[in-house]
Amino acid sequence: MNQLVFFLGPAGAGKTTLAKAVASRRKAAVLDMDILLRPAADVIMQMHGLDPADRDSAEYKRLCRDLGYRITMDAALDNMGLDCDVFVVGPFTKEAAEPDWIGGELARIGRTLEEIEVKVVLVSLGNSGLYRERIEGRHSPLDAWKFQNWEMFRASLGSRTIAWPLPADNILQIDNSDPDVRTAAAAVERFIYGSQ
Repeated sequence: MNQLVFFLGPAGAGKTTLAKAVASRRKAAVLDMDILLRPAADVIMQMHGLDPADRDSAEYKRLCRDLGYRITMDAALDNMGLDCDVFVVGPFTKEAAEPDWIGGELARIGRTLEEIEVKVVLVSLGNSGLYRERIEGRHSPLDAWKFQNWEMFRASLGSRTIAWPLPADNILQIDNSDPDVRTAAAAVERFIYGSQ
C-alpha cells in the first residue's frame, strides 16, 4: 500500500522543494495545494473584483481556502492504492489542529489510519529573517500581502503540533535552513522509507 505523506509548514519554509527533492529519488506524486488551486483561485478572486494574486487576505481565505484543501485532498485520496506514494504539500494549519480530520478524509474512500500509512513532515526555518529571504527570492506576486503585513505573517511562523492520532514515529520536524536541500532531503527520505 502506498504512503500518504504531508509536507506542512509556513510559506517560504521549502515544503515543495523538499517534497520534490525526495520524489525525484522515489516513486511519488507531489500534490501542491497552491499549484492545484491557482487557476480556480485566480478566477474566483477576479469574479469578486479582488486581486487575483492575493493568497493571504481574509477575503481569499473566505472564498478559496477550503476549496484548495478539498481539491488537493480529492486528488490525493484518488491516488491511494496506486503504485506510488503521494506527497501532499500545504500549510494545513486548521486541519492539522483537528484530531478527527485525517480519519474523516480517509473515510471518504472507505479507509482508516490502520490501512493507510500517514506521515507528516513539519518543515520550518531557523528564524523569520530566513523566511523573508526565501519568500523574497521567489519573486512571486502571490507574496505581496505577506510583505505588506509582515508582522502579522511573522506571528504565524511559530512551531506547530499535529493533533492527528498518529504514532510519534510518523511525525518529523525538520529545520530546512541549510540552502543545500540535500541534507534535509536525505533525512526526510530516511524518515519516510527507512533503509529501503
